[in-house]
Amino acid sequence: MSDHNADLAIIGAGPAGLFAAYYAGFRGFSVVVIDVLPELGGQVTAMYPEKEIFDIAGIPAIRGRDLVSNLAQQAAAYSPTYLLERKVMDLQSDSEGVTLTCDTGEVVRAKAVIIAGGIGSFTPRPLPTGGEWAGKGMVYFVPSLQEHAGKDVVIVGGGDSAFDWAWSLRDIAKSIAIVHRRDAFRAHASTVDMVRDAGVRLIVNAEVSAVDGDELVRSVTVRSKVDGVEEALPCDTLVAALGFVANIGPVADWGLELEKRHIKVNTAMFTNLPRVLACGDIAAYEGRVPLIAVGFGEAATAVNNAAPLIDPNFGVFPGHSSGGSAE
Repeated sequence: MSDHNADLAIIGAGPAGLFAAYYAGFRGFSVVVIDVLPELGGQVTAMYPEKEIFDIAGIPAIRGRDLVSNLAQQAAAYSPTYLLERKVMDLQSDSEGVTLTCDTGEVVRAKAVIIAGGIGSFTPRPLPTGGEWAGKGMVYFVPSLQEHAGKDVVIVGGGDSAFDWAWSLRDIAKSIAIVHRRDAFRAHASTVDMVRDAGVRLIVNAEVSAVDGDELVRSVTVRSKVDGVEEALPCDTLVAALGFVANIGPVADWGLELEKRHIKVNTAMFTNLPRVLACGDIAAYEGRVPLIAVGFGEAATAVNNAAPLIDPNFGVFPGHSSGGSAE
């Protein structure tokens, strides 16, 4: 293990962090990216690498793993240093720079830092019934679609993940049913319509009351919350898409101004600590919308506003990339 020095340190290697790494390289800065996960991509790689993402400007649809690959390739032109499987335990900043200490004992010194840690670490919310089948056909995420080819799939939940996985599996699984405890969904209305039109069965005002099988899940029993009638559904894969509990970990102890596990920033992406900025889903300001596309814009804003701190000769405005020069 050794210490590292860079113009800019980025905490988090998700989409926003990777785009910040590219943009910092474009502006001529050396970059160190730190992430607790063993792979690039953050939440996208860990939770939905096969899901199609629709909110990237100019790209009608792209799988999560392909988006991460493209972002890494884009950043690679400027050779960022990646420190994976490291957790930043301590952050100290002053008017001269920022010092980060990892759980490995490594120290990273930079002239500025951007925290792009997404939601932090996350723990899936368990099913009220059937948790003992985890790893035996019951899953919380669907990292590989082909593992469920030809299977009967039951998804519990009513949010975006539930419907995105149903949509991605529509031509792969033998059958798909979504079970939701209410008759209103949190997922985007257009996605709900697409999934319904694709022939996915939507079972509302209901809950899973029992999970049965041998060594693996074979069926689930769904009980109506309206009249109590139960129905057995064939099930090889039970997806618990009930969301997750986020934990920002050591970030909470760094002296940052927080708002419900998010870091408060101003319009330039600065936090209350000197030389510390934040972008992506961990950032909080009035009116923010939690989309990957928004995180990309915030990453560019953060890098550009950090530029004069890194080199006083640099301005905030980078010039246009189509012009072939950052300055």
